[in-house]
Amino acid sequence: MSAYDDSNIFAKILRGEIPSTKVYEDTDTLAFMDVMPQSPGHFLVVPKAPSRNLLDAAPQTLATLFPVVQKLAHAAKEAFAADGIFVAQLNEAPAGQTVFHLHVHVIPRYDGIALKPHAGGMESAEILAAQADKIRAVLAG
Repeated sequence: MSAYDDSNIFAKILRGEIPSTKVYEDTDTLAFMDVMPQSPGHFLVVPKAPSRNLLDAAPQTLATLFPVVQKLAHAAKEAFAADGIFVAQLNEAPAGQTVFHLHVHVIPRYDGIALKPHAGGMESAEILAAQADKIRAVLAG
């Protein structure tokens, strides 16, 4: 397995070098909107600890990450009146991982509506901000 590369885009987002539309942040995690959403409300949850993926993450990193994923998945389901929530986590390139910082996709799903391709185009900052606001409102609720 390769070493962690701190020049990846999510590491840059964590350092504030690249902007993101934040949904949630605590001591150990950051959640932000996916700029190429597969469904309205699609966001990512990342640990602040440097980890390529699930395979090299410290157990404590996983122990703090997944309760946040669960809390935010509940909030997204309510905020977007989704029929379900798709939670995806990819490990290494053959599995579809393209950014080598551990991240979990949280994607609202609806009966009978297919997901858009992940490379289907970038969403506007205004729409992403409005979607993040919806999730934050549920969390504050």
